[in-house]
Amino acid sequence: MAIHSRVWISLLLALAVALCARAEEAAGEEAVLTLDVDNFDDAVAKHPFMVIEFYAPWCGHCKKLAPEYEKAAQSLSKHDPPIVLAKVDANEEKNRPLATKYEIQGFPTLKIFRNQGKNVQEYKGPREAEGIVEYLKKQVGPASTEIKSPEDAATLIDDKKIYIVGIFTEFSGTEFTNFMEVAEKLRSDYDFGHTLHANHLPRGDAAVERPLVRLLKPFDELVVDSKDFDVAALEKFIDASSTPRIVTFDKNPDNHPYLLKYFQSTVPKAMLFLNFSTGPFESFKSAYYGAADEFKDKEVKFLIGDIEASQGAFQYFGLKEDQAPLIVIQDGDSKKFLKERVEPDQIVAWLKDYFDGKLTPFKKSEPIPETNNEPVKVVVSDSLDDMVFKSGKNVLIEFYAPWCGHCKKLAPILEEAATTLQSDEDVVIAKMDATANDVPSEFDVQGYPTMYLVTPSGKMTAYDGGRTADDIVDFIKKNKETAGQSTTEKVAEKVAEKVEATTEAVKDEL
Repeated sequence: MAIHSRVWISLLLALAVALCARAEEAAGEEAVLTLDVDNFDDAVAKHPFMVIEFYAPWCGHCKKLAPEYEKAAQSLSKHDPPIVLAKVDANEEKNRPLATKYEIQGFPTLKIFRNQGKNVQEYKGPREAEGIVEYLKKQVGPASTEIKSPEDAATLIDDKKIYIVGIFTEFSGTEFTNFMEVAEKLRSDYDFGHTLHANHLPRGDAAVERPLVRLLKPFDELVVDSKDFDVAALEKFIDASSTPRIVTFDKNPDNHPYLLKYFQSTVPKAMLFLNFSTGPFESFKSAYYGAADEFKDKEVKFLIGDIEASQGAFQYFGLKEDQAPLIVIQDGDSKKFLKERVEPDQIVAWLKDYFDGKLTPFKKSEPIPETNNEPVKVVVSDSLDDMVFKSGKNVLIEFYAPWCGHCKKLAPILEEAATTLQSDEDVVIAKMDATANDVPSEFDVQGYPTMYLVTPSGKMTAYDGGRTADDIVDFIKKNKETAGQSTTEKVAEKVAEKVEATTEAVKDEL
């Protein structure tokens, strides 16, 4: 009996150990799927809804997101139906085509893939686990929610946010179909609802002729209606109506979504910066709002910013507090026009001169250095043409900000790369403080640091490699031109590139 007992105890212990091992193994499995160029398309095709993070292993923000993203993935895997979260190392060489295809400009970038990848949208939700879960549960449901009662409206409509409602006689027909198409397309930006009864809504005329679209917002006129259900017209209406006539740049977090949209816009921007708490603020505000009304038919967006909250903008534009009150315009070509120490009664006249083409743009530049003997050369706006575009050399130029932590980490690495290539007379590594110098629009600088290689023929290639000296040196060697390379050779290279691209396209089709 004792022998049998010992056998059973041994078996139970072995079983317990095995179960513990399995539990540990299960606990060690990541809920976030790892994708690469080989399995990416198959994974997207399997799921009607999927979120994919494009990351780089060296990225600090990616490392911070990783545990939150994993927690969210574990929670969402239990959702009915499961919501799949995945990631792809966009910095890895073989995955770079994915980063190019989906226009990845920085890390981490999260995108929502709907309908097996037929509809791809930016993820614009929170970055902590709980927020990710709640945001995605909402995103996976219907794009628009039916409002059946005033109580539904009270639950769904937040007075501090934009809400878009389609009011219909029936939930069918071209107008309803177009509304739902726009709701699906813009659902990551706005909340949508639809109803048969306008009197369910908290604001706006209840005795309206249906169908129409009603946009409720917490600024300017609180209700705006449109009866144009053409898809393009509906998108334009929502875009135009969802930004305040004048965006406020202060410390109020409710204004942050409008600021983001404002600075992402490509139309000319007029910005008035002053101290909100001192001086004749109300006089400036009244004059500025009057100017916005006077020029409302012009293609320009307006912003009023508090100096205390706008230090980032001051650094970006290279402005100084002693220039305030100031008004600056940045046009679609990134030209800047500045009026410093402006008075309220000068605003309208100065804006009129801008629209009449009477103002001269200013170029912000640090002084050209008297000595420039370090391995990494210093470039300023006034020396950019001579040192980069007309140098006859392959110039890798870094655009940086002095306050940027990533730039500070890159500085010794860039110097090491420059020292390694010092004997190559065809190569120069340089840097420009993008906060103290105007960056030409040819360079797409969306964040810091940003690097480009400019060759003697003028070809510009954005650097998207790793952050080691060897990575940078390899990139330059791979992409550089010989300074004395003939025009015929350059043309031949371009023809060869086109042939190669065509061949790859044919292969893809086959």
